Amino acid sequence: MPTDEVILQVKDLEAEFITDDGVVRILHGVDLDIKKGRTLGLVGESGCGKSVTAMSIMGLLPKPYGRVTQGQILYKGKDLLRLPSDQMYTMRGNHISIVFQDPMTALNPVQTVENQINEVLALHRSDLNKKQRSAYALEMLTKVKIPMPEKRLKEYPHNLSGGMRQRVMIAMALACKPDILICDEPTTALDVTVQASILDLMIELQEETGMAMLFITHDLGVVAEVCDDVAVMYGGKIVETADVFELFDNPQHPYTERLLGLMPGLRHEPKQLIEIKPIDTACFPEFKSQI
Repeated sequence: MPTDEVILQVKDLEAEFITDDGVVRILHGVDLDIKKGRTLGLVGESGCGKSVTAMSIMGLLPKPYGRVTQGQILYKGKDLLRLPSDQMYTMRGNHISIVFQDPMTALNPVQTVENQINEVLALHRSDLNKKQRSAYALEMLTKVKIPMPEKRLKEYPHNLSGGMRQRVMIAMALACKPDILICDEPTTALDVTVQASILDLMIELQEETGMAMLFITHDLGVVAEVCDDVAVMYGGKIVETADVFELFDNPQHPYTERLLGLMPGLRHEPKQLIEIKPIDTACFPEFKSQI
């Protein structure tokens, strides 16, 4: 159900990490609008700040080494950066959920699938008793199309394939019916056929629930498949935001043109990656005088 209602707005977000070599700024004034019922793709090369943006929204930057130093993250007008920790704890899962890149490290290896889903429900759905939680866990595994869900509930993560583990993660993320789902490269570790089925599942679940999605990826093929809007990130900044069709047909920024130029095509020779300096003067002319 596409709409123009902005459900989450990131304004002038800056974040930094404290390292042995000093303070390193990662985000340089990030601006994003996530709209109800639409998927915003956040694309860029590894290390540009995509995951740090997601962790900042979720309030999960590793403390005390990572911190947001400036900006606002507005969920329905409420600044998440100003919320007390107990209110932010309630916000996670109930209103904003996240699916991580590697489900094997995100899932607990010594707990069954049922126990892990039940833990989420115990924390965020206190209205359900133990029997209702088990029934709901089975319902969620059925919804994400895991075969033989009754059997899978009793198994451990290492008994499942990569695709099944990711479906479990999606089931856990959607268990409390959030308004926003953040997907941090959820299909990178999967083979192509499993990736396609996971993407189809996420599109189907979004159409069913009307949730908004922030889809983080470096794969422009995935962007074309699932996203309505795209924000291109380079060096901790958003350099271009556009409708997905407009971005592919008429890219405005030199860095976006480079990303699109690296996409494989049936009629072209394989392309080589182009080395990009930390601050590329072609992408950021305003920095030319500083180099």
